Amino acid sequence: MGYGNYRDPFCTLRPDYIVGAGEKLELTFVVLPGESKDIDVAIDLVGEGAEVTLKGLYLCGGEERVKFRILMHHRAGGCVSHQLFNGIAGGSSRVTFDGRIIVAPDAQQTEAYQENHNILLSEQAHVETTPQLEIYADDVKCSHGATIGRLDEDALFYMRTRGVPEKEARVLQMLSFLSPVIPEGREEEVGKAIRAL
Repeated sequence: MGYGNYRDPFCTLRPDYIVGAGEKLELTFVVLPGESKDIDVAIDLVGEGAEVTLKGLYLCGGEERVKFRILMHHRAGGCVSHQLFNGIAGGSSRVTFDGRIIVAPDAQQTEAYQENHNILLSEQAHVETTPQLEIYADDVKCSHGATIGRLDEDALFYMRTRGVPEKEARVLQMLSFLSPVIPEGREEEVGKAIRAL
């Protein structure tokens, strides 16, 4: 093709979703305790002004195995994609997040953002996160990032000094962490799942 290292991954891979000019796609993935899942999603933005928002949350408290493989391919100019995946892993669960954004040479003025944030509740839980960018255009705004941490002990201490029991303080902190990715109408269900952890 004459674009250096650029190779079109969709020569052999068929996308799950094709988003055309001016179209919008919003998807949210929810994995609750006790579920092991492999989630593979390939999205192809092919028309100018296409927009995609992906959100995901996962709660693992036992021996769950959860894998996300996300491929977001910007093939046209002026497209926007946002990805935000937040999860909590406890027990001896294993979580893998493999996210890849590809910006083709003709996809100028692309905006693409990818974030994966994780909280570990136990020493045995394991999270592996690999956000990736492949950019072959010059005029783009793209970023990616990942974090893995624990509950904020200072915030827990502050809530406890204000009369909030420790268990409820932990639940509130986890709810706050997941709130940006909880689908509308599922707040109660996610709250119950957090309390079950």
